[in-house]
Amino acid sequence: MTSRTPRARICAAVLLAGLLALPGVSVALTLEQALQLAEAEAPALQAQRANLTAARSAAIPAGELPDPQLRLGLQNLPIEGDDRWQMGAEPMSMQMLGLMQEVPNRAKRQARMDAAEAAVSLADVEQRLTRLQVRQQTAQAWIMTLAVERKLDLFSELYRENELLARAVDARLAGGAGLSADRVGPRQEALDLADQQDLLERDQLTARAELYRWIGDAARQPLTGDWPHWADDLEHYQHNLQRHPELQAFDPMTRRAEADIAEAVADKTPDWAWGVDYQRRGRGFGDMISLSVSMDLPVFTGTRQTPRIEAERARLATVESQREDLLRQHARELAEEIAEYQRLDRGVARLEQTALPLATQKVQLAMADYRSGRGELRSVIEARAQRVETRLLAIDLARDRALSGARLHFAFGDTP
Repeated sequence: MTSRTPRARICAAVLLAGLLALPGVSVALTLEQALQLAEAEAPALQAQRANLTAARSAAIPAGELPDPQLRLGLQNLPIEGDDRWQMGAEPMSMQMLGLMQEVPNRAKRQARMDAAEAAVSLADVEQRLTRLQVRQQTAQAWIMTLAVERKLDLFSELYRENELLARAVDARLAGGAGLSADRVGPRQEALDLADQQDLLERDQLTARAELYRWIGDAARQPLTGDWPHWADDLEHYQHNLQRHPELQAFDPMTRRAEADIAEAVADKTPDWAWGVDYQRRGRGFGDMISLSVSMDLPVFTGTRQTPRIEAERARLATVESQREDLLRQHARELAEEIAEYQRLDRGVARLEQTALPLATQKVQLAMADYRSGRGELRSVIEARAQRVETRLLAIDLARDRALSGARLHFAFGDTP
């Protein structure tokens, strides 16, 4: 599969989608084109792009100071005597206009910036992980559709062979050989073929619906291409185990947990605030100005800051343990998937090299025996049914091998 920048992939997908949208245009859809369309069309990827944009926007104010506070008030207003509720009667009565600014300590602001940057990194990893999942699901849907349609393509050939068999039976009966009941055999075979074809057409609709989920209206186009084969070797997969897309999410999760610890520790360092107030007094009294500085007093750290620090450290330990658990899980999955791929690869080779030639030879020999009068029509039909099953099984094994290869490639090969 070729590698392009995200912008180039999206542009190519938009052009392809525009071409496919033209009325009356039918373009055979390759796997690579389906993957490009999925990256541009899949709602899950669009959601992750929006999530990344949100994380980047949220990171901008992370290290900024809080908004300043405007203070308005009345001070020392009398509430008793003849001068009650009058501003200008008492020298200490004042109208106040002030401004206050809180200043969290530097370590706390830095920790918040680190947490916001980790959140952006996590959103970026989640977007890349979703992209790989969308590509894998699209590839699997394309492979499933190709498999069903390859099976359906066999049936035109099988029906032609069925007609030839019916003619051979009629010719043999016309020559005075065989049994009259033999004429029913080809018709029963044709009915069995029709039943199998109905099931495959149902499967085709299901496969196309799954492909539509990922690429939209382009899923109606005919498919072209062979079974996909990714040029990854087993050592490459083993080497990329630590770089599995799901494991990459733990790096920003760890950084965010460490930033939360740093912010909890920073709570032991006092925050402070400053303020300035302008105080206007009544007529005949001079106005005043006040300056103030306030500071937190973290004197009960044992019951406030320290428990929070321990809680954040426990969360970090949880993240590290979850990563190790997931690493072991993926190691097991990798071993199982490699073993399954090797089994399917050997099965495909045996079918192509041995089972299919033997099934074809068995049909030819059974037909020769029938024509010569040494065999029964039942043997011919059984041999033909066995060859049909073998040919369908060959497609199933090739499909399963391609699906296994897709799971390996998108989890351990096409890692960002």
